[in-house]
Amino acid sequence: MTSAVEFKKTSRHFGKVKAVDNVDLTIGEGEFFAMLGPSGSGKTTCLRLIAGFEQPTQGEILIFGESAGGVPPYLRNVNTVFQDYALFPHLSVAENVAYGLMIRKVEKSKRIRAAEEALAMVRLEGYGDRKPSQLSGGQRQRVALARALVNKPKVLLLDEPLGALDLKLREEMQEELKGLQRSLGITFVFVTHDQGEALSMADRVAVFNDGKVMQVGSPQDIYHRPKTRFVADFVGSSNVLDGTFPGKQPNKNVAASLRPEAIRIVKSGGHEADIISVSFLGAVTRIGVDVGGCKLQVLVDKAQSSLAVGQKIRVNWSNDDLHYMEAASE
Repeated sequence: MTSAVEFKKTSRHFGKVKAVDNVDLTIGEGEFFAMLGPSGSGKTTCLRLIAGFEQPTQGEILIFGESAGGVPPYLRNVNTVFQDYALFPHLSVAENVAYGLMIRKVEKSKRIRAAEEALAMVRLEGYGDRKPSQLSGGQRQRVALARALVNKPKVLLLDEPLGALDLKLREEMQEELKGLQRSLGITFVFVTHDQGEALSMADRVAVFNDGKVMQVGSPQDIYHRPKTRFVADFVGSSNVLDGTFPGKQPNKNVAASLRPEAIRIVKSGGHEADIISVSFLGAVTRIGVDVGGCKLQVLVDKAQSSLAVGQKIRVNWSNDDLHYMEAASE
């Protein structure tokens, strides 16, 4: 795999704050790569380091094998789509899209044609004469995307670009972004705190916490085989079982992750449980159970949605669904 972006023992400190702390990371050419983590985890700072808006305190960043040290943002073959879109309200849609080409002194006829092509790429043909205020949130997001793509970057950086959209539109845009990335074949680096976005769109995901990369892998690896308690808790909803849990073996000193959907309600055998909460989620119902003093979350389908608080049930799972993690404390 040819690398598009490499972090080599890269750190970015702000005084005593280690926003990015000794990160080693490789993003492949043509990959849809997600940086996932809570606020303050370092993911956005990493994006800004790639863009050139920040410089490393130590270490280096390579873009297609060449050091980015000292290279200003406008000379890097990357473009950024921001969460707030950052469109110029006094310019038309076409002028917004062509703005970067104008700064580069591309002749007017060529930049108009390029802007039209970029707008067609994001399904906004015929919108060039409108002002941003005349567009919906989803349309403004597409304009920002077209403005970034018109410069034909080799790496597109997306800084939580769907955060301002409502749920239905966000889900539609997730599908559109992934389809666009496949058709263009360029590297997308997507920053988000939404694990659903990361898992549904990315080829690989890096989970960040406290300026460090906790785990890198495919969405399936991150979800089913978390390395640490933090990853298990942050990515999806997981039950983290410690050594005191009844029947948990073979290593009492290492925590295990058990996803709620892996737990089954059974008529006999397994473990006796008291239902302590019931939450209807539409296609499934989430129930909280107490198993010998240990609280677990269980997802059940609509056929079992008549369960009620206070009811006694029995639950079980396969040992294959227990994933033992590298560290119980992280």
